[in-house]
Amino acid sequence: MTDLFSILKQKVSGKNITIVFPEGLDERILTAVSRLASEQVLKPIVIGNEVAVKDKAAQMGIEFPDSIQIIDPENYEAMDELAEAFVERRKGKVSKEEARNILLDENYFGTMLVYMNKAHGLVSGAAHSTADTVRPALQIIKTKLGIRKTSGVFIMVRGDEKYVFADCAINIAPDSQDLAEIAVESANTAKMFDIEPRVAMLSFSTKGSAQSPETEKVIEAVRLAKEMAPDLTIDGEFQFDAAFVPSVAKKKAPGSVIQGDANVFVFPSLEAGNIGYKIAQRLGNFEAVGPILQGLNKPVNDLSRGCNAEDVYKLSLITAAQAL
Repeated sequence: MTDLFSILKQKVSGKNITIVFPEGLDERILTAVSRLASEQVLKPIVIGNEVAVKDKAAQMGIEFPDSIQIIDPENYEAMDELAEAFVERRKGKVSKEEARNILLDENYFGTMLVYMNKAHGLVSGAAHSTADTVRPALQIIKTKLGIRKTSGVFIMVRGDEKYVFADCAINIAPDSQDLAEIAVESANTAKMFDIEPRVAMLSFSTKGSAQSPETEKVIEAVRLAKEMAPDLTIDGEFQFDAAFVPSVAKKKAPGSVIQGDANVFVFPSLEAGNIGYKIAQRLGNFEAVGPILQGLNKPVNDLSRGCNAEDVYKLSLITAAQAL
């Protein structure tokens, strides 16, 4: 485990943080949950039929400590309370009976546990699509005051190097306001990992070397982000080399506060961000941790369906750290 996660583990251990895992019959989830509980890092809540979950764990030969709580939506004693709260949260768009049916879905049920303060955060997505994980969070937990949209970042780790790449998971075509929010939220995420944020807003242009609606969008985003967070070290628009290589920055952006020393990179579109992080991952041998969802009132995070148990363990640590 890299130092990054050793730090997170120290931060969250002993804090009695509870994390919901809706995918109670997934082998990767059960392996990670067993480890988290055995190490007493956090308190897992697994969603599923108790007999089926314990049988599955037994078949796998994994230890399943008593500290792991198993909740079955089919016979949850406080379902009426959850259904009433869901109707209220959805502003009457569903009836109580419809709410009860919706809450039989493990992701909706788990998200309501977080909303009702019965858990601190949620990790899902090993067996569900991103939409299945994010939709309940947007409907129930919703974004923080002043934040229009959630966004998804990756922490890129290689040895002692740590960088934040955003948005690589959610917003297809962010406008200037979206990019500004993503920049500020990504800086906050960086601090959680002991990264002192130096934010570069990326483009195919550096400081006016090209002009188009795409570059103007990024320039406006920089202005808005500075208004939102005046103390944040941020600049743009930058080509990646001008943001990352000091000698290039000296030539292309000599007057910038970012001199090839950026550590938080905000991409102008999902297309660019998704391609960019995968290139760093596959060609640069960076470990890509995430996506970490940011901008929500409470932490909900989405696994890749191609994840392994180690990925589940690490994203659980991140979710617990966000809850702090």
